[in-house]
This record gives sequence, C-alpha cells and structure tokens, in this order.
Amino acid sequence: MSLNPPDPRALARQARRLAKLGETPWLSQILAARMAERLDWIKLDAQTVVFWQGLLGGGQAALRARYPQAEILWAEPDAAEAAQHLLRAPWWQPWKRSADRVLAPEALPPGGAQMLWASLGLLGQAEPDALFRRWAQALAPQGYLLFSTLGPDSFKELRALYASQGWGAATPAWIDLHDLGDALLKAGFADPVMDQERITLTWADAETLWRELAALGGNLAPDRCAGLRTPRWKQRWLAAAAEHLRQSDGRLALTLEFVCGHALKAEPRVPGEASVSLSSLKDQLAQRRKS
Repeated sequence: MSLNPPDPRALARQARRLAKLGETPWLSQILAARMAERLDWIKLDAQTVVFWQGLLGGGQAALRARYPQAEILWAEPDAAEAAQHLLRAPWWQPWKRSADRVLAPEALPPGGAQMLWASLGLLGQAEPDALFRRWAQALAPQGYLLFSTLGPDSFKELRALYASQGWGAATPAWIDLHDLGDALLKAGFADPVMDQERITLTWADAETLWRELAALGGNLAPDRCAGLRTPRWKQRWLAAAAEHLRQSDGRLALTLEFVCGHALKAEPRVPGEASVSLSSLKDQLAQRRKS
C-alpha cells in the first residue's frame, strides 16, 4: 500500500528517543487537539476507553473531559514506563493519583472497550491492516474507533527541498485516506468515515525550524542519507531552508495533511446469515422476469 514505508529500525529508535522526553511531542499536541474537536460528534457513552500510544500521540485531557467517569487504559507499545511515571502522583498527594491504567497492548481485554483513541496511531505503519485488526479485537461490538495520521502531502515542501539538493528522502510515504477506508472494512469495521485538512505551520527562522523538526525524533525514510551529517551540511540545510521555504510574509512554512478517521466495529454475523446488496436483489429479480 505504501511505496516508501518507514524504516522499522529508525521507527524503533524514534519511539525510544521520544519516550525519554516523558511528554507528548509538540506536533502531536497540536494534532491531538484537532482530533479532539471530533469528540463532540460521538454520542456513545463509553465506560472503558483504550488510549493507544497516549504519551506519544496526546489527547489525555480531552478524553478525560469527554468521559469523566470512564476507565482509560493506556496501551503503550514503546513508552509504558514513561506513561506510568506521568500518571504517578507524589506519595504526599494521593488525591492526585490518576485512575488511568497503563497496559501492554497484548494485555488489553478483548472486546472490553467502547472506544479506542489513537492520535497519530498509524504514523509508523507501512500496512495498517494488522493494526486495524488489533484495534477491532480490543473493541466491543459497535465500539467506536477514532484515529489520525499524516497524509501524503505532509512536508511536501521539505521533500522538494531535499530532492533539489540531492539529499535523499526527507520523509517516508504516508498512506492515502482512501486506502485506509478500504483497510478498515477488511478489518471488521463498519461505516468508516475519512476526512482530511491541510494545516500550514510557520517558523520565524531556519534554526528554530531545525530544532523543532529534530525534536520529533528523526527521519524515518528508508532511502534517507545513509551517512552521518556534518556541521557543514547543517549550515547548508539552514541556508537552503531559508531560501526555499520562505513565504511572502518572510516566515518559513511547511504543509501538513492531517487525516482523521472514525468507524464502528461491526456486529458479529449470525452463523448462516448472508448479506446481499439491494442492487444484487434487483438484478436477480430482473433475470427471473426474463426467464
């Protein structure tokens, strides 16, 4: 599905690096807030919510505000220790202790959640099918999935800059939202809805842009430059970014294609039950009339 999937080794290093921060990265905070705007659409009363990769994806405060009585289970493949530390209250302030729990993803009770939240949960996935099936297993029938990722147009200006300089790939490829909708149906979800918006982020200067991109954990493209970069190369990068990414107002800009999806876990089929489309029934009726 993805022609240039993330390098799994680089992805693992990035996850370890970000987990050491003990907080949600700046870009994840911005996009989790965007995704949280969609919580108003959900009429479901969730008693248990799976918070997938919550530390790296963000959105804890919005989820707790929307579901104040719910049990929130943090499913942390890479940042379990950091998430537990975040939820831990000082011994002299036990009233600040969080009721949330941190679990390994494989320890999630099957079919136990009414909602699964995964802000940027697909970001490192080359093929979403297995992860969608995993999410479906954690949800009860008619449970609600809300997730986000980046679309193919994200950081397109940075990719063009790298191509013009012969620096290798700047980013991996991200999956198109239409492919995500098909994968959701294959994984056992119903009524998938995908939407996207383009967000322009700007910086005052190239040095600030460099620092904030570096804080996201590194380049995950498999065909990125294989060697180590030098201080001289960084100066070339700063000069090229200042030239090629500058807008008419003088600020440097990058585009994000923010993709958000939601779907319901389909009800299990009754043995022997068949599903036939209305158009197929009409065709069968027309054939009988002709015969």
